[in-house]
Amino acid sequence: MGPTPEATPKVEDVRFIPLTYNQAESQTSALRLILTLRPQWEHTEGKIEFIRFTDGITNTLLKIVNKIPGRSTEEIDNEAVLLRAYGKGTDLIIDRERETQNHELLMQHNLAPQLLARFHNGMLYRFIRGSVTSPADLRREDIWRAVARRLAEWHATVPCLPVSRESLSTEIDGSEQYGIPAPTLSRKDPALQSAIDNVAPGKPAPNVWTVMQKWIYALPTASEAQKTRQAQLQKELTRLVSEFSNRPGLGKNSLVFAHCDLLSGNVIIQPRGVQEANAPETVVSFIDYEYATPSPAAFDIANHFAEWGGFDCEHHLLPTKSQRRDFINVYVRSYFTHMGDDKANIDEQAESRQLFEEVDMFRGIPGFYWGIWALIQATISQIDFDYASYAEIRLGEYWAWRAELDGSRESAGEEMPLRERRWAQEA
Repeated sequence: MGPTPEATPKVEDVRFIPLTYNQAESQTSALRLILTLRPQWEHTEGKIEFIRFTDGITNTLLKIVNKIPGRSTEEIDNEAVLLRAYGKGTDLIIDRERETQNHELLMQHNLAPQLLARFHNGMLYRFIRGSVTSPADLRREDIWRAVARRLAEWHATVPCLPVSRESLSTEIDGSEQYGIPAPTLSRKDPALQSAIDNVAPGKPAPNVWTVMQKWIYALPTASEAQKTRQAQLQKELTRLVSEFSNRPGLGKNSLVFAHCDLLSGNVIIQPRGVQEANAPETVVSFIDYEYATPSPAAFDIANHFAEWGGFDCEHHLLPTKSQRRDFINVYVRSYFTHMGDDKANIDEQAESRQLFEEVDMFRGIPGFYWGIWALIQATISQIDFDYASYAEIRLGEYWAWRAELDGSRESAGEEMPLRERRWAQEA
């Protein structure tokens, strides 16, 4: 059970700038935003520059620097600001106020950079010095050990905060402006929100199960095929909740504060100068907290393992049994160190074995999660990425896992899919 926070972070404490980032006028709109935040930059000898990052497939990310003559790169980076503009229509998928609350909560635990301001379609926060990892980096032993330590610190120290609602009038924002039918006749439907919040009885909302329920309700249903698929995915979610939501696990209510999007682009290798003298060889930080929500630890870990294969879903690169076992051993050691429990009373080997088995059980669920997400993105996103194909690949991972779990693949005499073969591989 994690520590209790002294106070719930308040979204209204973060400055709001009533401006919008416009992709079509990227530099002009970004300049307006940074000069509102840093008006003194307009009156220095420095040159304001914008560096675009392209690691994500949802948002626009710009690094904004003020290159003042005579200053070192490190000094310039210390003043740099990151601008993150949300992809069109992503409010349908992501609770942006919750994201801001997540960011402030992580700041309290020194696990996130300072959030400087929000604007209509994004946020501004301090730049983190370091290098973004690639999927190949995630497979490096020094990196995955650092990820295991940091992820355990998240799970052990950051409390899960339930949503605070004065009423149940919060809507699913799938609306006409995105060219998608609203999931119900009303865009503000207390009954719908109640159904979402209570999809996993006994679990405080939000959580990974409520997120998937929200997304299923937001799926397009214009055609009969879309309606059939939504009904099929709803049936599967009900089945998953029944089978998995009450499994015992780490954290209060068997939930931890999970990142839920730990792909390579969200893992930053810290430069050596930032690390303490006695720190391990490699230290990482995590960025982008828009999908962070209470979740079983096994889901967050299994989800990260899937990212070893990158956006191309190269299943032959996923961690083997021995790699997963080593990762989980590092994670468990770090988790109980950060919990501060009397380690004499903790059987780390037993905890590692149990978590290894749980991660194994959860391995197909990230495919279900991201498959639903991609079906929505295929309809709303303006980013050049084949979301429709990605959805089929990820949902295919889920169905392959189901076929292994219930024995239907073996009984039909079919060949085991590559992902499942790799997962079963010892070394």
